[in-house]
Amino acid sequence: MKTYSAKLADLKKDWVVIDADGVVLGRLASLVALRLKGKHRAMYTPSADCGDRVVVINAEKVRLTGAKRKKKVYYKHTGYPGGIKETTPDKILSGAHPERVIEKAVQRMLSRDSLGRLQFSNLRVYAGASHPHEPQSPTTVDIAGMNPKNARARKN
Repeated sequence: MKTYSAKLADLKKDWVVIDADGVVLGRLASLVALRLKGKHRAMYTPSADCGDRVVVINAEKVRLTGAKRKKKVYYKHTGYPGGIKETTPDKILSGAHPERVIEKAVQRMLSRDSLGRLQFSNLRVYAGASHPHEPQSPTTVDIAGMNPKNARARKN
């Protein structure tokens, strides 16, 4: 028996819309990364970009469980001595680009090579409910309805 490897001609990318309203960030990011990689398909090949094109809407309404919204810290370094910067998801979500929280969560779940960058380019995240990809006639995936834990915050 031979191992199946998907060819470039066999690959067909679908457009998918995911509503992030009330969905827990980590669960959303892991399912979006799974779609971008193509692991939901039977013809998944690790070395090929066989995933879908994913559109995430309502990024500003994503939910973080517990106290992560205020206590979780994202770090970046400018490259200069003493140039470490930090921010919280609360500042990002209330700022001008709330979609960056979802983008970074998904990007960090993909591989850090040229294939991961190619897969990440198939992701579009929008802060509001409208998006310009209606002509592609995307299908809707209900992440919140898949599992009750996807849309539930932990009670303290």
